[in-house]
Amino acid sequence: MSINGQVALITGAGQGIGRGIALRLAKDGADIAIVDLDEDSMASVADEVRAVGRKATVFRADVSSRDEVYAAVEHAEKELGGFHVMVNNAGIASIQPIAEVTPADIEKINKVNIEGVLWGIQAAAAKFKARKQKGKIINAASIAGHDGFALLGIYSASKFAVRALTQAAAKEFAGDGITVNAYCPGVVGTDMWVEIDRRMADITGAEIGENYKKFVGGIALGRAQTPEDVASFVSYLAGPDSDYMTGQPPIIDGGLVYR
Repeated sequence: MSINGQVALITGAGQGIGRGIALRLAKDGADIAIVDLDEDSMASVADEVRAVGRKATVFRADVSSRDEVYAAVEHAEKELGGFHVMVNNAGIASIQPIAEVTPADIEKINKVNIEGVLWGIQAAAAKFKARKQKGKIINAASIAGHDGFALLGIYSASKFAVRALTQAAAKEFAGDGITVNAYCPGVVGTDMWVEIDRRMADITGAEIGENYKKFVGGIALGRAQTPEDVASFVSYLAGPDSDYMTGQPPIIDGGLVYR
């Protein structure tokens, strides 16, 4: 599954799943463009990429800004000498009862989780076509994009939207040799799940850690997911073994949601 010498851009790569993906694709032989908002965390991940012998560059961008996402792609191509894989990983969670959702809540999550993916798809596809080459676009969805979860209503809605964008883009860009797929993680032991658990505890009155423990208890494989579990699957989507796959949002969650 070698992607040796290719260039991959990962948004939200300064921590968590994004960092795991960046390091895995670097180990697979790719040079990595790290895109995030936190400059210190980006620099740290870049050092880790270089430590495995690959090139790395960083670019600070807010994925809700179309111009900044396009600029990030331009930067990756210029600094690393090519462009082959786009991983639209950046995302945020939103935890509240449906009855309490505000217009500001909707606007915030949609701008990152939906618009951020859309701009990434656009920018990557435009660059692949300009370079007259095939390419891979890989989007972060979630098990919440297959099953709406209580207290995660608008987060779930945003991830259902990522599935729709993935399918539509796959159909539109197939003739250009561009594949578009998604990955749907479950309960990953990252800072995002720490925040989800804390907010759920505030709402339900449960002790901190109880909601997380309940979700993990429902996983067939008996443990929480790691960023490396997700990155292993993204490695497959980025590599040549997935060349005949497009428009798909597979679940990789250890056995929690079944479709």
